[in-house]
Amino acid sequence: MAYDELLVKRVRNILIPYHKHIEEKKMMGGLCFMYKGKMSCGVEKEDLIVRVIDSKYKVSLAKPHCREMDFTGKVLSGFLYVDREGILTEKQLRSWLELGIEFVDKQGPKRK
Repeated sequence: MAYDELLVKRVRNILIPYHKHIEEKKMMGGLCFMYKGKMSCGVEKEDLIVRVIDSKYKVSLAKPHCREMDFTGKVLSGFLYVDREGILTEKQLRSWLELGIEFVDKQGPKRK
């Protein structure tokens, strides 16, 4: 499972305010960040993976350097890939990570 360690460090730094609720797991071919027990974002190779609520999915997908996540050969609903050029600045990366946090917050508590 190879993933961009520098991007992982950048993600970690931005997620510091949420650290009590963040857990890292190796999955989906990379490293995923679980927020309140649910995946909010991750890093696969050089791409950011982010989960987006339905009402913001199409708008987010239309942004430059963003594409549907088709990890299994089939598009995964609510998941997007953002390539390196779409997350060059901290502001860009932060905006994507905030979408992932929003996704989890809108889902409610994790079922047991």
